[in-house]
Amino acid sequence: MPKLFEVKFPGECKALPEGFWSAVDVWIKKPHVVNKRLCGVKETESRDVGREAVLSLLEEPDLAQDVLSFMTCCRNTPENTHEKETPWVSSVRTFIPKVNNYGTNLHKEVILKDFGRQQVTFVPFEEDSEGKVSLKRGNIYQFQLLHQDCEEWSLELHVLASDQWFSDGVAYPRLPWLSSDLLPKLVRWATECKSSEFRSTLSLLPVEKYSVMYQTLKEKYKAMVKVWPEVTDPEKFVYEDVAIATYLLVLWEEERVEKGLTEKQSFVDLGCGNGLLVHILANEGHPGKGIDVRRRKIWDMFGPQTLLEEKAITPSESFLFPDTDWLIGNHSDELTPWIPVIAARSSYSCRYFVLPCCFFDFFAKYQRRHCKKSQYKEYIDFITEVSVVSGFNTEEDCLRIPSTKRVCLVGKSRNYQISHEAEAEERRAHYIQSRQKAPGATVQRSDIRSDGNCCHGEGDPDRTPDSSWGVGFQPRDKVETVRNCAALPRDLVNGVVLQVANVILGMTEEDGGGSSSDWNRGGSLSVNEAAGLMKQETLQLLKKECGGLQTLLKNNHQVFRVEGGRVYIRDWRDRKASRADTKRKPLAPGALKTRACWFYDHHPQRCPLQAELCAFAHGPDELRPSTKPLKKMRHNAFI
Repeated sequence: MPKLFEVKFPGECKALPEGFWSAVDVWIKKPHVVNKRLCGVKETESRDVGREAVLSLLEEPDLAQDVLSFMTCCRNTPENTHEKETPWVSSVRTFIPKVNNYGTNLHKEVILKDFGRQQVTFVPFEEDSEGKVSLKRGNIYQFQLLHQDCEEWSLELHVLASDQWFSDGVAYPRLPWLSSDLLPKLVRWATECKSSEFRSTLSLLPVEKYSVMYQTLKEKYKAMVKVWPEVTDPEKFVYEDVAIATYLLVLWEEERVEKGLTEKQSFVDLGCGNGLLVHILANEGHPGKGIDVRRRKIWDMFGPQTLLEEKAITPSESFLFPDTDWLIGNHSDELTPWIPVIAARSSYSCRYFVLPCCFFDFFAKYQRRHCKKSQYKEYIDFITEVSVVSGFNTEEDCLRIPSTKRVCLVGKSRNYQISHEAEAEERRAHYIQSRQKAPGATVQRSDIRSDGNCCHGEGDPDRTPDSSWGVGFQPRDKVETVRNCAALPRDLVNGVVLQVANVILGMTEEDGGGSSSDWNRGGSLSVNEAAGLMKQETLQLLKKECGGLQTLLKNNHQVFRVEGGRVYIRDWRDRKASRADTKRKPLAPGALKTRACWFYDHHPQRCPLQAELCAFAHGPDELRPSTKPLKKMRHNAFI
């Protein structure tokens, strides 16, 4: 009997057995979601196979007989299964590792699904450059769903020869990992049985090409992280732009092969922000440029081959690009719905790529209309609608980037013949006009904050479009409006902080409060409950000046910790709460303390830290005014 691991399903499982096969498909098609050393897999078409086909599929007769026995001898198999054997569904998947130095052999698996027995078997093998196959007998494993006593469900892991198991940490994970990590995840996925609103990642590209190119570009441009001159997180922005550049380069390479093109495609990045995406694409041989309303410091670091223009963009005849192959909108904010239109009107051959972020309509912020969808899904559907009306055959894909907004739209071809351009233009114009008259489409300025919650945008309020199709478009100011707590009266901020803190500290153990035997951390409030403590005029002032109560509480991080929509008192002794080591080192002698310790002044038990460990002043004797001049507020916080 092969080695066995088992996990019980919790409670009633109405999603089974369908949920089991959904979970199995996640592991088959997207193993990279749990095995982070994989970029993905390439799967062949599934086909029905019988016993004889399995024998020929596995090539080695002795091993094939072992696998057949392995698949049919597991316990709790229904008696009538043997009376009428149903064919298995087989497929082959090829692993695509993230690293490029994993060897020349292809690492594959034959996957055999037996729907009668509710089990799936994985038979790994390697294939060299000459097509010679070597099976990995020790790594053959199987998942089986069992239904016991008509109530309890369990999922079992069987291994054909556990004593011969081989692990390299990439295509062949450790056996304990399969049992302790993967098996419980399959159980969870099977019970949740959720289907994504969006396509799988990289569904429009060959994943193996993407993986190789991404590793190459990541190595080539990783030095940018060390010299990043902007105020934003360099690792996030550098590697995100590397991933977007990789996607476009592979997409364009596939297009050249498909259309027989010899020259690399040209591009214009509308709202290019930091310009790194433009820099990478230009460095890789694609002629193009980026345009943004605000110049960034990093622009000076790029060479002359990276063309970047500081210019406001308004949808008009002045901003058409008839000689450009592709228009790019990477988090282009208020320009996002216009990019398919600009591409369509630039030329019949112009294509576009857009990665939507903030929700904008043509002339205002986007207004929700379908409460059954997530706001993000609804907005993606809206941009898709714009694209289709503009005349594009529209494709959707999901990128692999460190962002929650990862869905892109691609318009590579038109849904009408060039001879029907006049009718297509009439449809575009009528649609745009209908959006201008839509409810809630009053012109309003962008309300994007300078706290990193969005990226970059375009515009100049003094510019007037020189054609009628952009009238009503409200572009972004050249100078970003800074919205934080600095403009609020200090007494108001202190009063709000004290009011919320006192309520949290006054909570008892019965309603979630802390123990009086230790330093009191109180309980917690939801942000809505904290807002209920405020007067309506106070909330309106906070929303107008700093984005709302939650922003104020987060900005006062010395006092509060805001997580998952709830507000807690911060305990600076706690590693998680303070983001510092619990064994805090004393401050350097003579360290300047320019702010008073709120807990020393207001907490009934004062500060939980000793004075030499606290970065804030315990009393007026420790408080020293800073001799450094205040830095000017950055207006180019977005890159």
